[in-house]
Amino acid sequence: MAEVKQLANEATGPLKGIRILDLTSVVFGAYATQMLGDQGAEVIKLEDPGSGRGTGGDIMRWPGHTPKDWPRDLGPIFLTINRNKRSVVFNLADPKSRRSLEALIKSCDVFATSIRYEGLKRLGLAYEDVKALRPDVVYVHAAGYGSEGPYAGEPAYDDLIQSASGLADVLPRTDGNPTPRILPSLIADKVSGLFMCQAITAGLLSRERTGQGQFIEVPMLECVTSFNLVEHLYDHAFDPPTGQWGYQRVVNPHRKPFQTKDGYIGLLPYTDKQWDIFFDVAGWGETFGKDPRFQGLERGKNIHELYALVETVTVTKTTDEWLDLLKPLSIPVTRTNRLDDLPEDPHLKAVGFFEKYDHPQAGAYVAMKPPVKFTGTPSNIRRHPPRLGEHTEEVLAEVSQEA
Repeated sequence: MAEVKQLANEATGPLKGIRILDLTSVVFGAYATQMLGDQGAEVIKLEDPGSGRGTGGDIMRWPGHTPKDWPRDLGPIFLTINRNKRSVVFNLADPKSRRSLEALIKSCDVFATSIRYEGLKRLGLAYEDVKALRPDVVYVHAAGYGSEGPYAGEPAYDDLIQSASGLADVLPRTDGNPTPRILPSLIADKVSGLFMCQAITAGLLSRERTGQGQFIEVPMLECVTSFNLVEHLYDHAFDPPTGQWGYQRVVNPHRKPFQTKDGYIGLLPYTDKQWDIFFDVAGWGETFGKDPRFQGLERGKNIHELYALVETVTVTKTTDEWLDLLKPLSIPVTRTNRLDDLPEDPHLKAVGFFEKYDHPQAGAYVAMKPPVKFTGTPSNIRRHPPRLGEHTEEVLAEVSQEA
């Protein structure tokens, strides 16, 4: 990661030529629009200038421990989800700024926002207002809750959505501790951002086919509940239900990295053949390998006992010994990385996952390369994460010329 990468000169991704006006903040919407920017879209991030005390704009600009002499408006999380964007600040109460915003809206294919809809109405930026300026606009509202339900318009943050979606009930079903717990990741924001990204590209495809824009609502609670229940609806997929909530292989206290002599491995024999081979390697071919509890469909019913059994054998060898033994046999296995192991992971190093850039106004920082590979229209990084309002005059000049 020593080599400093240079920014690409121009967009090469599949969304080149698409312009997005981005009125999102924090993680949900910002994560979605960065992915679209990586894929070639021009993203213009509209931010509130704030009080003038150095805390305006996207709230996620400010958390984190920035280096000495580093601009405070470029915090670490902001850096990871706001590249390939330009930042403008408008005072929407000012008539001149309002006219500039309207001109900007007319030039944009997508209007993406996470402002509560009642607030958008007060600002004169509801769908009908924006559509009047750009009739074929793809207007995407990142909401906490769907507009047809009783929670519509209520505040929504990752912790609240994890609580409301059942995610906070997954760990209790795993370890027997009845206390609901929040998963230590902004998973609700990030999952909803993936839904939003896909919704925007689908809306653009529909417009390409029909010539018509539309209003698209992306509600966090519905998105995350859908995500959670892919496997955890389980026996309640039937009416009447035939059994439990929660996929039993997953809600298993022994489903975790298995300890070795000197670390941990991720290990998952999955097919009948893989389990047979693993039983032989473990020296259990004539015992547990023939146990009817661990054969075919019965294995799933007794998965708790099986994983507990695996724990007793993985500690007999080192991590490298297990990798050398199991990988040639096509048994799914991997080294368990701690967070600080990731920069030295051989695969991530080989694909150049971590990249180093030099921000002209700040200094060196680490970026993660766009993970999806387009062979014909590759994603790229063309712009550093922007300072607050850095591109206001530049964008205003462009809008003036376009008008």
